[in-house]
Amino acid sequence: MGCPSIGIYSHELFNFYDVENIIRIGSAGALSERLKVRDIVAGIGSNTTSSYAEQYHMPGTLAPTADYTLLSTAVDCAKARKIEMHVGNLLCSDAFYNEGGMEETVSWAKMGTLAVEMESTALYLEAARAGKRALTIVTISDHLITGEATTAEERQNTFTQMMEIALDTAARMEEVEMKNYDLYKIFLYKTSGILLTSVRFSW
Repeated sequence: MGCPSIGIYSHELFNFYDVENIIRIGSAGALSERLKVRDIVAGIGSNTTSSYAEQYHMPGTLAPTADYTLLSTAVDCAKARKIEMHVGNLLCSDAFYNEGGMEETVSWAKMGTLAVEMESTALYLEAARAGKRALTIVTISDHLITGEATTAEERQNTFTQMMEIALDTAARMEEVEMKNYDLYKIFLYKTSGILLTSVRFSW
């Protein structure tokens, strides 16, 4: 759980196993009054209290974001299933039990942040560094403003719609990759010392 854990997993999958796309699904706490328990949220961006980005030594502030292709595909898949999926910024927090109290976490709502979880920042940064794609889709398990919450059994048995969206998205991405592969052409030339030229068409 948390940025260090997802950072290890995603780094190894992206860089050691040639994984191109990672969709993380999980639970989150709602920060917005327009959300309710069991709503689904796709994280377009990741606000954070984590120092994970410091390792990249950028001369400014990095803005961890989801991949647009994955996000737009997930939105289309949700619409196809007639599932309402909210899209907005998440808060990626390093602290599950925050000494600053609930008010400190909820204060992120004033900047339009929809929900809080613990992994999106590291996942998005690892994807950006590797030139790969990542997306976070979460189901609201509890509401930090209203106090409403689901039970462990409910989380286990009813959080299935985000899984369906993620699986549909993965399937559609695979279809696109196969189309790209079908358009992959290799031309051999024996003139001017040029032995092999490859051209790949994609969209």
